[in-house]
Amino acid sequence: MDRRGLIRGAAAAAATGVLLPAARAQAAARADTDHPSAHWTPATSVNYTVSDRPAEYPVQYVVIHVTQEAFADTIGIFQNPAKQVSAHYVVRSSDGCVAQCVRESNVAWHAGNWDYNTRSVGIEHEGWVDKPQYFTHAMYERSAALTARVCDRYGIPKDREHIIGHNEVPGADHTDPGLFWDWVRYIRLVNFA
Repeated sequence: MDRRGLIRGAAAAAATGVLLPAARAQAAARADTDHPSAHWTPATSVNYTVSDRPAEYPVQYVVIHVTQEAFADTIGIFQNPAKQVSAHYVVRSSDGCVAQCVRESNVAWHAGNWDYNTRSVGIEHEGWVDKPQYFTHAMYERSAALTARVCDRYGIPKDREHIIGHNEVPGADHTDPGLFWDWVRYIRLVNFA
């Protein structure tokens, strides 16, 4: 069967509710995400707090992080019970691929401040604070679209008072997202997403 025939067959199967195993797995993975283009890549359940946000805690901030690690290594850290850390999302540098590791209804352990953890969604970005080449156009665009949807979902203003860097969390000892993160560009993209 040629490529066009395969596509037609897959479309017909999807229309009738019969999915191939790979397509079924992909559809199930997306069903677990809060963001439509995110891939479900769950953190271990001991690295976040199960909650019922926004009923238990209002969601008022988006906290922007830079991983200081590669994309896959960051996800591995969130899946390691010994690390006791997680974020809701990780955005890959090369293509802006978004992985969701913790449901937004749960409290991810990303900000280093319990109060801010309970009231924020944490978005990690692959890269290093001193290497601006990791902050690609694809990363900015996909992250901004994600942040815009989070803000819309919870009524968070799309401004620098509510979309903050990890370094701006009270008591934080981190410097990310760092001097090379282009806040003007990012906030503009969030507002146009």
